[in-house]
Amino acid sequence: MCLFLRSFVQIFPARPSARAIAVRWAAVWAWVLMAGCLLASCNGLQGIGSVPASSGRPYELLVVAEKDVWNAPAGQAVRRMLEADVPGLPQAEPSFRVMHAAPEDFDAVLRLVRNILVVEVDKDKHPQASFRFAKDAYASPQVIGYLGAPDESSLQAWMEKRQQSVARLFLRTERARAVQGLKESHSAGVLAQVREMFGCEVWVPAALKASKTGKDFLWVSTNAATDDRNFVMYSFPYASADVFTKAGFVHKRDSVMAVNIPGACPGMHMATDSLMTDVRRLRVRGTEVLEARGLWRMEGDFMGGPYVAHARLDTAQGRVVVAEVFVYAPGRPKRNLLRALEASLYTLRCPGEQRISNH
Repeated sequence: MCLFLRSFVQIFPARPSARAIAVRWAAVWAWVLMAGCLLASCNGLQGIGSVPASSGRPYELLVVAEKDVWNAPAGQAVRRMLEADVPGLPQAEPSFRVMHAAPEDFDAVLRLVRNILVVEVDKDKHPQASFRFAKDAYASPQVIGYLGAPDESSLQAWMEKRQQSVARLFLRTERARAVQGLKESHSAGVLAQVREMFGCEVWVPAALKASKTGKDFLWVSTNAATDDRNFVMYSFPYASADVFTKAGFVHKRDSVMAVNIPGACPGMHMATDSLMTDVRRLRVRGTEVLEARGLWRMEGDFMGGPYVAHARLDTAQGRVVVAEVFVYAPGRPKRNLLRALEASLYTLRCPGEQRISNH
């Protein structure tokens, strides 16, 4: 306990840097919880694991770099990469909330932050630009990326070619954490409904309780006036590969939503903003998936928001299965709402696919 108290005193040294103060407050509570665990273990109630719990919120990231590096063009390139706008949102929102600390401020408290990127320019340590990462080095869950280069020009050149690999590391890590959270707590009712209606499995947040069904169609929602979260799943017979194009997917989505998600008045229904929709192909646990990401709107009304959908071919049943999440949160940030829901799409398993318990 004495060791803990000494460490706690070091959280705020006599003259902390202004940039480090806010970051340290974000990590203080992890140490408070750690103290409780230590006291409990002294009384024989509960011990602590090999590392303490990490601090910070999803999509918060601490960059550790010398001030001259952070303020140089190479450092600003790192910042632009991490703060790039999230695609498919109606308002600009950065991919991460970025905090900065100098190496001399990177103490025991800041090492508890859940996402850390260490940027180091040193020709003796780094003969060439390179990137590596470690998991749960100081806390759990945690990922730390190490980006090193011999000089600033090498760092900037590396960033221009491979910057997406850094962003993907932290994005995929956060998504994996969200999936793990769904594994531990998800709606058993929706899982049972999806099994019965589609023969599939999916984990969605337990808060999604209100439901509506149609022909090969399921809609579950929090049914909230603000920050409303929604999950939709539907299937239809596979006719041609056109459905896995942007035009084909948008046409099919509009026809399904017009029937199943009407508005408050006659003639109102959900529609897709095709100009603001992008599609790409990706693989989820070995299965090829078409991802559509963009904006929805309520035809004849002023409602709208972002959505993400995954469409896949179920060859065993000769059908296309679509799972989609969308949010309605007027005047509020939507990044974390949508990303937390989006994790559900990565848990979808159709017959014959790898079980979601293997995430």
